[in-house]
Amino acid sequence: MAIVYDWYENPNAEGDPEERGLHPRPLLNGKVSMKQLYARVHARSSLTVGDVMNAIDCLTQICSEELREGREVHIEGLGYFAPTLEATQKVTRSTPNKHLKLRLKSISFRPDVNLKSALTGITTTRSKYTRHSQRLSEVEIDMRLKEYFAEHDILIRYDFQNLCGMARTTANGHLKRLLEEGKLMNVGRRTQPIYRPMPGYYGVSRDAKVKR
Repeated sequence: MAIVYDWYENPNAEGDPEERGLHPRPLLNGKVSMKQLYARVHARSSLTVGDVMNAIDCLTQICSEELREGREVHIEGLGYFAPTLEATQKVTRSTPNKHLKLRLKSISFRPDVNLKSALTGITTTRSKYTRHSQRLSEVEIDMRLKEYFAEHDILIRYDFQNLCGMARTTANGHLKRLLEEGKLMNVGRRTQPIYRPMPGYYGVSRDAKVKR
């Protein structure tokens, strides 16, 4: 099994929008439950499933106790855990009772060098499905729809997603806009819309009769 990924635009990128840098982001293949971990440790050791459960539960409790004391916890082969803090409001040097205006933010994790070494030589594969949206202008969307309707009579939301490389929520937003602008009409049900171009749009003559 390879790590599935997709490309995303770098945040706060400057310059030409068409030339913005991209970065790869892994898309998780699933989640391993504690029950599965117990079974796998049991299969690779002489410990019973109950022994594994007790050992991991004890480790979790001890780690939380040490983190509460502000200590970094190093689990050899896995990594380093440490508490991080954040202010609950803006704090300056003159703010009174500053110690009352902070809370735990998270637990930071830094992988052990052995863990990173174990992942050397991983394989990756590009996701077949778009999970984020391309940055298309309304004009670019219109151009793609014109090309689409030159070969197709109807359009459904899934077609629009693939055509414009958009996530479902973004696609629904643009379809709603196109309906309100009178460029598309819904000839299907409200819950199962099927779209056709309105006369005067996407290559359809202004004198064409509306087909429903």
